[in-house]
Amino acid sequence: MIGKLIIASILTGIISGFFILLYEFLVVFLTHLLFLGDPIKTIPTLPVWYIYLVPTVAIFIVNYLASTDKNIKEYGVNEIAESIAKNEMTLKVKTLFLKVIASALSLGSGFLVGTEGPSAGIGAMIAYHIHKLFKLPTMLIKMMISVGASSGIAAIFVSPITGMAFAVENIAYQFIKQYIGYLILASALAFAVTINYLDPIGFQNSQGRVFNHDYFIANLIFVPFITLFVFLYLFLKQRLLVIIDHKIFNNFKRFRNHIFALIGGGVVGTILLIEPHAGFSGKIIVMHLMNEDVHIPVLFIFGVILLRIIGTTVAIYANAVGGIFLPLMSIGALIGYGFAELNTIYLFPVEPFYFAAIGAAVFMGVMMKLPLTAVILAMETTFDYNVVIGTAISVILVEYFSGLFFDIRKKYVTKRYKKRKVLNTKTKEEIS
Repeated sequence: MIGKLIIASILTGIISGFFILLYEFLVVFLTHLLFLGDPIKTIPTLPVWYIYLVPTVAIFIVNYLASTDKNIKEYGVNEIAESIAKNEMTLKVKTLFLKVIASALSLGSGFLVGTEGPSAGIGAMIAYHIHKLFKLPTMLIKMMISVGASSGIAAIFVSPITGMAFAVENIAYQFIKQYIGYLILASALAFAVTINYLDPIGFQNSQGRVFNHDYFIANLIFVPFITLFVFLYLFLKQRLLVIIDHKIFNNFKRFRNHIFALIGGGVVGTILLIEPHAGFSGKIIVMHLMNEDVHIPVLFIFGVILLRIIGTTVAIYANAVGGIFLPLMSIGALIGYGFAELNTIYLFPVEPFYFAAIGAAVFMGVMMKLPLTAVILAMETTFDYNVVIGTAISVILVEYFSGLFFDIRKKYVTKRYKKRKVLNTKTKEEIS
């Protein structure tokens, strides 16, 4: 049995790595095809009607594909594992290919979703079929799906340890003593496949183990600052969903997907026209803010934050296939960069790229309830104690303060929000 598990883990890691490569290359190809080149450069030169047409047509195609196979939208690895274990879901090879196409179309047309959700789903599907091929016991299905999900995350982020942490925090914690070795094996192999072809989120300004106490003080000020933006994000998300879903969906249930597709295409088209950098997954934004030593106007930063908050929410409800890991990181990076600029103007100078790195990890960690993954992501991408310590302190305190007013649930499957009930002073908020 152990021999089978080792071979299954090796195959899962290698095959997942190659599938993630194809997926990422397809996203890049479609992006350049749809926008006739690098969208950041071509969008200002393209006709306005074309900018609106691309995301609108793309999301209608994605909705059509989803109507043929509902599992295309399911990228919550824990929910996938639970459903398969209960014989409520089967994952076909056709679903895998349709998911890749639907996600690549969503991302390539400018929708503000990430690559990590589908990547985890792709890895999970591959692991599921390898589990069937080797005729492993049913009791190991969740473990194998954990192996697949960690492989997908490790490959797309080119970060093996982050992939392992993601799987452990999401689904594999009950198997940690028995099966962590297989997660390590598959994640490392998937990383090895993609390292020479994909760009990791790196941090070129690392000071390593040098710890600057000025940044520690600034980080304590950063905690209430980013907490305010967490509140803003949750409030705007809740208000948008109530207005759009409860008003329109209840009156036009039959045409819900069509209405949201039109809204999604219109919103994404508008965002791309206002500022092309505010669209797409957000990976370029994160890497730019973390590594470029340039001054960015504060008003511009906060304008892009608002656009990305709106765009991420609408993308999910328009049924765009993708994750929210990277979009949340991009919002956090913008918040951190903006904070550092303000801190430098009114208090004392700090380098904005440090707080861009901290904000990216913290905002994602709080919203997705993945504090361990946030800290490990900060460590693996920066190798800088100033960022790692700042992230560790902030993610726990911000999550605590946010929990005083919002109930942030760990939920990754894209589903229609259920009507919320107000309990005492807390507002229940689900993160899809």
